[in-house]
Amino acid sequence: MNWRPPAPSAQTPLKFLQMPDPLAASLSDRQRRILRMVVEEYVTSGQPVGSKHLVESSGISISSSTVRYELAELEERGLLTHPHTSAGRIPTDSGYRYYVDSLLSERSPQSELSLDLSIAQNEVEEALEATTEMLAGMTHLLALASAPSLETTAVRHVEVLQLQPHVVLIVLITSTGEVSKRACAFEAPVDPGLVNWAREYLNERLEGRTLGPRLLRQALEDSALNAGERDFLAVLRPALEEQAGRRDERVFVGGAAMLLDAVRGSELDACRSLLSVLERRAATLELLRASIEQRRPYVRLGEELDNPALSGVSLVGARYGLAHRTLGTVSLLGPMRMDYEKAIGAVRAAAQELSRFVEDVYEEP
Repeated sequence: MNWRPPAPSAQTPLKFLQMPDPLAASLSDRQRRILRMVVEEYVTSGQPVGSKHLVESSGISISSSTVRYELAELEERGLLTHPHTSAGRIPTDSGYRYYVDSLLSERSPQSELSLDLSIAQNEVEEALEATTEMLAGMTHLLALASAPSLETTAVRHVEVLQLQPHVVLIVLITSTGEVSKRACAFEAPVDPGLVNWAREYLNERLEGRTLGPRLLRQALEDSALNAGERDFLAVLRPALEEQAGRRDERVFVGGAAMLLDAVRGSELDACRSLLSVLERRAATLELLRASIEQRRPYVRLGEELDNPALSGVSLVGARYGLAHRTLGTVSLLGPMRMDYEKAIGAVRAAAQELSRFVEDVYEEP
């Protein structure tokens, strides 16, 4: 599905890029290794992780008593906690933050994502739909992809058609496959010759170029136009200016049903809250907007999403576009207990594939 959220407001501060716990920077190699094992084991099993289980399952050459000591130290630093009276530990938000920061700093392995965008045939919308479906199917998380706003796209074709003696239809097709149309009414019957002329003229002046106010002004106010041509274009002008001024952004969503099927227990409430938030269109764009200028994949955890309803949710995302121009983002959303290594690798691979795809659709200015 896709829809158009309202235009974004001022950019959200990128506070989620800060290290949440300064003590984490002083962890020993052994503590870092144990923290990583706890996070990965908890992500896999969903159960608190104890010292005996860590020693038996990991094969580390240290005693259970030493592991218990290190677990207590990590808990003291706020990176682990233990639910109720359980002897096992689970990661805190800060523990997850430290873990994902270490993943983001590593050279990630090749993702298993197999994304075939050849079926999209140079249509960005089809490519984004295919991307969200593939990501959701691979990770069982909710996949989001934001499409380029119209102001960043080039005009592929302008069609001008006479519907009635007094009515002309103008159709604008962009390089991303976006189609918009508007009927324009004239006071007197329209000369079919002017309709044909306008089609040829507008394509000659606009085709292959980014539609903006300056380009429109140059085309519609050309001193070489005669009075009849200028008057005809003046009636079409509002329709073209409406498209040139559009800054809306579309978001493609995939995997909602799979997300609910894959989670369990308390995570179900968090995912239901997520889906409820996504029903509010502006809120969805808000999730994606704050990170669009980050050059690397990023992760936002729980409270970092600045929405109380998403305290148990994580977002993993990456931007795609041209070498010097961001066009959109691709993201995965799900419970905080997710396979971050897989999610980071998947969005990184998807963003790279989308970037390669849009190189054939867009031209650098």
